[in-house]
Amino acid sequence: MQKPSVFAAYAALTTSALVWGGSIVGQKLALGAFSAVETSLLRGFGALVILIPLWWWSEGGRTTWTARDLRLLMLLGLGVLGNHLLTLFGLRYIGAATAGVIIGASPAITALLSSLLVRDIPFNTVAAGCAVSFAGVALVSGVGGEAPSGDNPWLGGTLVLLGLVSWALYSIGGRQVMERLSPLTVNWTTLLLSLLLQIPLLWTDQKLLLTGASVVPVSGWVALGYLIVFATALGQQAWLYGVQGVGPSRAGVFVNLIPVSALLLSALVLGEAIGVREIVGIALILAGVWLVGWQSARLKHAGG
Repeated sequence: MQKPSVFAAYAALTTSALVWGGSIVGQKLALGAFSAVETSLLRGFGALVILIPLWWWSEGGRTTWTARDLRLLMLLGLGVLGNHLLTLFGLRYIGAATAGVIIGASPAITALLSSLLVRDIPFNTVAAGCAVSFAGVALVSGVGGEAPSGDNPWLGGTLVLLGLVSWALYSIGGRQVMERLSPLTVNWTTLLLSLLLQIPLLWTDQKLLLTGASVVPVSGWVALGYLIVFATALGQQAWLYGVQGVGPSRAGVFVNLIPVSALLLSALVLGEAIGVREIVGIALILAGVWLVGWQSARLKHAGG
């Protein structure tokens, strides 16, 4: 597949990051009316209604899959499942602002896993920056901040962090698959596979099925619509497009925009306070991400 230009990739990644910042707030609102599994399934199937016709129109059903492609797509589907469900379950225990700050550590997590799995960069190059970022995550996941911490901030923070690990693995593996398949193909197939795996879980986590659609407030439907159209269909497609153009390591830097937009929207939409703990935490996370990037660039310069 022909790679997007650097400018197009950066534009897509910026759009994706800003949209995902809003999705943290959308998921928090949706959880007031739907269970975590219901939210994930509804947003996923709604996005497929958009993505599959778009794929058929743009690629005409010409795509073919090998057995190896299907195995990789199934593994990537697990990454989508983990990211969606772990984040939603984490939001049960922490505020949207706190979750948004934690998500800022995603570039460091991607760089760490990339160094361990792909070995594109030595582990000791990213270790210090990752440690600083994780210190910021630990800070905002602790008790006593001014922002709403939820019932169990450590559990919530850990779940969101595991969701980031799932997404990092998805980004790393996705680039390999996109050497043969388009981002749109990878997007809808991995989303569909993740939904098929989630359906059995619906019987263990219900809210809408118990209360009925008539009691869902307008804000719940609006939040679900945002998650379907923007966070899942548009955001995930734009992210894969950007990763295809510049790679997972460079793409990960754009995740820095997510906590900023999540903090602002959490304050504006949910009325959540932004405390000193959150400001210091995001500073540590971004400092760690910068350190990872600086060390990586220095190594590349020395090797070149």
